[in-house]
Amino acid sequence: MYQYTEFDRQFIRARAAQHRDQLERNLAGKLSDDEFRPLRLQNGWYVQRYAPMLRVAVPYGELSAAQLRVLARIAREYDHPSKEVFDKAIGTQATWGTTHLPVGYGHFTTRQNVQFNWIPLTKSADVMDLLATVDMHGIQTSGNCIRNITSDELAGVAPDEITDPRPFAEILRQWSTLHPEFAFLPRKFKIAITGATADRAATYWHDVGLHLIKNSAGELGFKVLVGGGMGRTPVIGSVIREFLPWNQIMNYLEAVVRVYNRWGRRDNIYKARIKILVKAEGQRYIDEVEAEFQQILTVDGAPHTVSQSELDRVTASFVPPALSQAQSGKPVTVPAERQGDYVRWLQQNVASHKNPALRAVTLSFKRLGQAPGDADADQLDTAADLADSFSAGEVRVTHDQNLVLPWVRAEDLPALWVAASHAGLARSNVRLLTDMIACPGGDFCALANARSIPVAAAITERYQDMDELHDLGEIDLHISGCINSCGHHHTGHIGILGVDKDGKEWYQVSVGGSDGSVLSGDAVPGKVVGPSFGAGEVPGVIEALLDTFRQHRNGPETFIDTVKRVGFDVFKTAANSARLSDKHEDLHTLPKASGFAKDAQEA
Repeated sequence: MYQYTEFDRQFIRARAAQHRDQLERNLAGKLSDDEFRPLRLQNGWYVQRYAPMLRVAVPYGELSAAQLRVLARIAREYDHPSKEVFDKAIGTQATWGTTHLPVGYGHFTTRQNVQFNWIPLTKSADVMDLLATVDMHGIQTSGNCIRNITSDELAGVAPDEITDPRPFAEILRQWSTLHPEFAFLPRKFKIAITGATADRAATYWHDVGLHLIKNSAGELGFKVLVGGGMGRTPVIGSVIREFLPWNQIMNYLEAVVRVYNRWGRRDNIYKARIKILVKAEGQRYIDEVEAEFQQILTVDGAPHTVSQSELDRVTASFVPPALSQAQSGKPVTVPAERQGDYVRWLQQNVASHKNPALRAVTLSFKRLGQAPGDADADQLDTAADLADSFSAGEVRVTHDQNLVLPWVRAEDLPALWVAASHAGLARSNVRLLTDMIACPGGDFCALANARSIPVAAAITERYQDMDELHDLGEIDLHISGCINSCGHHHTGHIGILGVDKDGKEWYQVSVGGSDGSVLSGDAVPGKVVGPSFGAGEVPGVIEALLDTFRQHRNGPETFIDTVKRVGFDVFKTAANSARLSDKHEDLHTLPKASGFAKDAQEA
């Protein structure tokens, strides 16, 4: 893992002290809420539907066990609403949401960050001080700047990797943090980077996607994609450079973002993302980037060229860790009656490693009674313990809202499975239906049109049989509470989008989306199957889609491959035939969001 320098640590501590001063002035009435708002947002502090939300930056998803324990402490000691706030929120919760609400949770996001939803703003300075003790903060998690850079959760360990992308992600993090020219872009700006042949970072769906590749001469460089994004207008990123020498990546990104900063729309928030500019201008945008890049190289003197010595310096933080010996004592044996569970876990949760003696293991946090992406304080502490015991003290936050242990000895797999099973983190549902992505939705977010959590719970409850889940095979189910697509519904093999009709919660269902991974094929947005469904109809619609899949699949064929072969219309007919045929009690209607929508827009 990258080790902060003393300069880095001084900066984070100074930033925390600055926030404390701003907070104290705000509480004393010397700094108005409007004046305080942009200052707190720069440190990841939002105010959402009922309470503040903190987004903690986790650059390229990498966390140490020590950092996990601090996140657990924050969840345990600070993530608690006041009684007034709790009573207000509980009055609009469905039954499952009620059991979810009582606090002490962190939430893993699709962009590899961690969020907390109930920390009182009066405690925010204390939390920032605590984060600073383990080199953590909320910078680049909000605002119209270059956001936290994401990557493949198997970076540095994947057998199909051309080169480790983490050193480049770290160099770009340092370049982009508080970049003075790009502090107030037309809209937020997201970068994803991968160094593998398989795209596990959804790069085609980002403002900029970077693929480390080698050309015919064996030289290392980047394929550069620009203009991807979800939201109201889903767009697949366009390749604007097939090969860029690796040392020019910052100079080139300077040109990419500079042209966007110059020409991106600022008159309409819904048309302000770079995808709109690239889609509207096409080749003209690419030509402007190339002209700006040549200006940077020839006139400006290529000031951000990455030197070999700098790459070597940063790369030194990402060498494979020194691993302890295998678990001491008598080898752990999996009980005979649990062999089937263990074999399934090996199949779904354990990935191969570039070191044949090691494995990468996913801890699944997707289970009944817990919202997708949530981890309570005890689970965070347990994950830290497992990381220390089995993975050199390191974990990765995944795009799918789980945690990966990247440095597990193959001989320790039985011991890890037993320990993770006792903690409830060894469910073999990774990449299966109940390993769904979901945003927090209307339970927390002021922008949401509908709630994601109860819908996720209803589907999870219906599909608890592990034999059935494994028979269905690998399916990406993604749920968003609004068009902003934080749950990445566009990329789901099955996508669910919350919409508002006359103040009531409704849901659009789409089929056939892909994030661009090997499992899903080329990146493409799903197609909506028809008019929206009531909340109580959604589980029946999902069941109808899966029954149709069973009827048409060929042997071990996956859901997405069956959709591609059979065609969209068959599934559309099945979904609409299910309307009202298996109706659950409708979920209650959410109150209209008010008061904090501006904060939510920054999310």
